Amino acid sequence: MNMKIFLVGFMGSGKTTAGRQLAELLGFDFVDTDRFIEMQQGITVTEIFAQRGETAFRDMERNVLLDLQKHEYVVVSTGGGMPCHGDNMDMMLASGKVVYLKTSPQALSRRLLRSHTERPLVKGKTGEELQQYIVEKLAEREPFYSRAHVTVQTENFSVEKLLQTLNLTG
Repeated sequence: MNMKIFLVGFMGSGKTTAGRQLAELLGFDFVDTDRFIEMQQGITVTEIFAQRGETAFRDMERNVLLDLQKHEYVVVSTGGGMPCHGDNMDMMLASGKVVYLKTSPQALSRRLLRSHTERPLVKGKTGEELQQYIVEKLAEREPFYSRAHVTVQTENFSVEKLLQTLNLTG
């Protein structure tokens, strides 16, 4: 039996942090698709957006997803927009367990304002602009995210709870 777990959700929802912990607990590989693309391309996601555009980046995301089909035991932290493009969500749903880390716009805004990670889609936004952007983007993305097998509220979240939800505890 192979097992892939895809973590989806908005930027700042904790996909990378939870993904690393989950992979460690399960003894699985961990892949952060954004970091994977940066390593492949030798430049940051921000630079990819600036130099090649969002469409090129979305093509790179799809290629990573196709590459991941070969992995048997892996936890994948997807880019926030990945499930919303092409048939990416269908592919993830068909090949593994998809978990939506659902986070309130207020919590996302707080986390993103504190974050040291450069995020091209929110760069330079004030607190109010950021909150508005999150509310609008979440409304667009929610129909995709909500197709996940499991939705987990990230307030009071723990990886142990997620393991129980996925029936992966011994």
